[in-house]
Amino acid sequence: MSKPQAFQLHANDNVVVASGILAVGEAVEGSAILPVTRIPGGHKMAIQPIPTGQNVFKFGQIIGQATCDISPGEHVHEHNLAMSDHGGDYAYARDTRETQLVAEDQRATFQGYRRGDGKVGTRNYVGILTSVNCSATVASLVAREVEKRAVLDNFPNVDGIVALTHGTGCAVSTMNEGFRMLQRTIWGHVRHPNFGAVMMVGLGCEANQIPLMIEHFGKPPEGSFHLETIQHNGGTRRTIESCLDRLHNEILPHANQARREPVPVSELRVALQCGGSDGLSGITANPALGLAVDQLIAQGGSAILAETPEVYGAEHLLTRRAANREVGEKLISLIRWWEDHVAKLDGDISNNPAPGNKLGGLTTIQEKSLGAISKGGTTTLQSVLRYAEPVQGPGLHFMDSPGYDPMSITGEVASGANLICFTTGRGSVYGNKPCPSLKIASNSDMFQRMEEDMDLNAGTIADGTESHEEVAGRILARMIEVAGGSPTKSEAQGFGDHEFVPWSISAIT
Repeated sequence: MSKPQAFQLHANDNVVVASGILAVGEAVEGSAILPVTRIPGGHKMAIQPIPTGQNVFKFGQIIGQATCDISPGEHVHEHNLAMSDHGGDYAYARDTRETQLVAEDQRATFQGYRRGDGKVGTRNYVGILTSVNCSATVASLVAREVEKRAVLDNFPNVDGIVALTHGTGCAVSTMNEGFRMLQRTIWGHVRHPNFGAVMMVGLGCEANQIPLMIEHFGKPPEGSFHLETIQHNGGTRRTIESCLDRLHNEILPHANQARREPVPVSELRVALQCGGSDGLSGITANPALGLAVDQLIAQGGSAILAETPEVYGAEHLLTRRAANREVGEKLISLIRWWEDHVAKLDGDISNNPAPGNKLGGLTTIQEKSLGAISKGGTTTLQSVLRYAEPVQGPGLHFMDSPGYDPMSITGEVASGANLICFTTGRGSVYGNKPCPSLKIASNSDMFQRMEEDMDLNAGTIADGTESHEEVAGRILARMIEVAGGSPTKSEAQGFGDHEFVPWSISAIT
């Protein structure tokens, strides 16, 4: 491991970020200031006197205000830095720019599954989806029986079977956005191109009626959708028997017909996520991923940025990149909704970062958000979507979601993402079915400690052994490999059976 350095990220910054532990009084590469207190890796050190009440700058942006006088060389964190009000200079669509597209005959390809509706999948799963929690156990028992009987041995082109269960679906109003959100989430998975076929299991008397979803969203292509109802079948045992019979004789044979074929990389829709972030996430993994996203978009692909509470304090940088004023104003309306929503629940939108984020060096939500949005690269923000609303067209899109990773990604997958790129500094072990999840470490120490869960190491940027551009190239290359069938670490570990977590804002009555 190379000697720790101090990174000044912008000429106007009055703090630097330590790549590793900075000892008291020892010279630091990248800074003329000597530490007067121990600075943990990923944390900030003052390089100028910062009087009480003065703004603290990182990334050239305000991340908070000093709560006491801070001397050069001091550790800057919770004990002397707090969230500050941020302005509303949104400068809608001021910084948009046209992306120079790579010629179609020069674009990369991957081996994907072209479905009947034209969408492209990166995996070929069979899904058992539930309309309500009351059918969750039956769905899980069916999946367990398939595994116990080794049924999939006869269907080698099927990647697996997964029961996606949830905790709602009844005792809610069917006339509000919360209910529509649940239905969009479920149907986004029913029609997801990473499923070769889907079976839905309902109880029969629930508020979230499957026939009404079919009526609203339209019947899926022949052979790809099947419906079972517990009350209609006469109970649990008969429903399980019926499901297993249809799986063996109809559903799995249909899914097994799928074959990979060369498709352009423009068919990739990548969900962008960061979880367990640290002080290096916004310096290494996130901006490197952002560069890879720019390259993907230049080849006609698309990416989805999410987690509305985790762009809070940095939203002004996204509104400047909005395709037009309407897109920018839609993002700000989401910010205002979140401020109101959290306040009604006796919370505070600025209560983020989480304890692990703070241990890793992040102090305020402004600081965390500024690093988080760099995952989205530098291209124009094309649209702002509701949770689980389908993505339309190439480029960068933003989807409204909470900052809770499984819930946010559930919405992004429902929106159409067929691949996930997940950056982490503390070490998230997230995985998903039916979408492969690439995890990108922000620092080499964690990567080496958790290498069985991490796919790529962006900590080499902080180590000084690779540039952002070199890491971005590795990320894009690995995206294409994984899209074509190469397994991720989370797939090797068997993740994805419990990560379907729809966001619920409905009142339970």
